[in-house]
Amino acid sequence: MENYKYLMIVEWVRKYIKEKGLRPKDRFLTEKQLCDIHGVSRQTVRQALMLLESDDIIMRVRGSGTFVGSGAGRSGQNTVKGSIGVISTYFSDYIFPHIVTGAESVLGAAGSTMQLAITHNQVAEEYQALCSMLANGVQGLIVEPSKSALPNPNMELYARLKHENIPLVFFNAKYPWADQPCAAMDDHAAGRIVTDHLFDCGHTEIAGIFALDDIQGHKRYSGFMDSCLAHGVKGSENNVLWYATAERTDMFTNSADKLLELLRGKTAVVCYNDMIAVKLLRLCRENGLRVPDDISVAGIDDSQYASICEVPLTTVHHPQKKLGEAAAKLLLDMIDGITPAGDLLFTPELVVRDSVKDMRMREEK
Repeated sequence: MENYKYLMIVEWVRKYIKEKGLRPKDRFLTEKQLCDIHGVSRQTVRQALMLLESDDIIMRVRGSGTFVGSGAGRSGQNTVKGSIGVISTYFSDYIFPHIVTGAESVLGAAGSTMQLAITHNQVAEEYQALCSMLANGVQGLIVEPSKSALPNPNMELYARLKHENIPLVFFNAKYPWADQPCAAMDDHAAGRIVTDHLFDCGHTEIAGIFALDDIQGHKRYSGFMDSCLAHGVKGSENNVLWYATAERTDMFTNSADKLLELLRGKTAVVCYNDMIAVKLLRLCRENGLRVPDDISVAGIDDSQYASICEVPLTTVHHPQKKLGEAAAKLLLDMIDGITPAGDLLFTPELVVRDSVKDMRMREEK
């Protein structure tokens, strides 16, 4: 993951200079100090310093050291032209680094610099990120919304973006009230295709676990329900467990009994994403349930965990890097005055591995 950490160091340096009140030509931290603070290699620090130097935030003088550059004292409206803000809910693992890297590759090729902020799926941190991006005078924004299915108190900031004609593209999901374009996987189709696969394998008693506080969870649930109804199974909403993202860990500890009760009498379960599916695999093993012999488990996203977990997951592939690239291209088109045709949805593809049992083979024996 160190290849991506230089972006976090860039944002840390910007904030450090501002918070410490450093002025142009003030001596700055050494490479070694930055390595020690962030626990990374010199190569990673040098990547960050190269980007900061190109933005004139720092300047390096051979034989003398590193100093604060003249760009650090400019107001937000005078920052480097072509700076693009990317706001993601998470970054350190799962599918997020690949999405951000995809966006960065397109923006870099276009000569734009990227400012990255992480919200940890908290609307308060989203507020801070949006304020920081506006203060830094970004030319456009690529945003993954926080808790996209819930009312959002940051609507005024999004209205300000629109009023100031700052282009905005959402990725993975967008708020129901937003009229800006979004680059995303077709989450309804993802829920439908993975549930269809379970029915095709002879399962009829299928449970579902979905996130209630984001739009992706609602759309994947909708696809799950459409599949159940199409296969003549009614009352499937009674076989669904909803959870809030902040409570996903608690769901497998203090509320594990609810999950085990959900699985009782079922032969398969559709999980909101691979992260939930991997946790469920562990819970099943700890409670004597064999996957897939006793219960089949399917995920969504085809994350880095899907192929290396204890039972490789049948899942739905998320476009990840391609999605990030598409979001960046959409934004650059908008900056160039091209009106987007609408949302860009990627058609999901099923990835079959070992976590789903084909019940028809058992019937044929």
